[in-house]
Amino acid sequence: MTLPAGYTVRPATVQDAALIQAQRTAMFTDMGSDPQRLAQVHGQGVAWHRRTLASGAYTGLLVQCGAEVVAGAGILWQDMPPNAQTACAVRAYLLNVYVSPAHRGQALAHTLVLLALTECRARGVDIVTLTASDAGRLTYERLGFRAQSEMKLLLTERVDA
Repeated sequence: MTLPAGYTVRPATVQDAALIQAQRTAMFTDMGSDPQRLAQVHGQGVAWHRRTLASGAYTGLLVQCGAEVVAGAGILWQDMPPNAQTACAVRAYLLNVYVSPAHRGQALAHTLVLLALTECRARGVDIVTLTASDAGRLTYERLGFRAQSEMKLLLTERVDA
């Protein structure tokens, strides 16, 4: 899990909340989301990251090249009941995996995910989930992630029973 020369990794702090949200906005823009809608939720996203970083519900990892943060990833620690797959009551949701375009192709996302998985193992977490973009799917599959069935309902849309 070594980074290329010139890159370092550090934990995110509450002061990084706006930076993490900016990376998240760039990630969703890259995936085709509406930039105007993303701008509308920017402030709420910054507040969420501040709150969850402060409480420990979210752990962020940031990669720097010199003084510039060029990549990041986060883990949302979820309180979940044990089930047939695990007795552990904590699950990890991997999110906010993003690499600035000028720094892609350096295996930074791969390294960040490995570091996140190391943190999960250190905490005794044995189930890690994520939502993969088309661009990230191969990275996750190479690390052993497998597709699963999940359904979603947006309550803001009209639903006829």
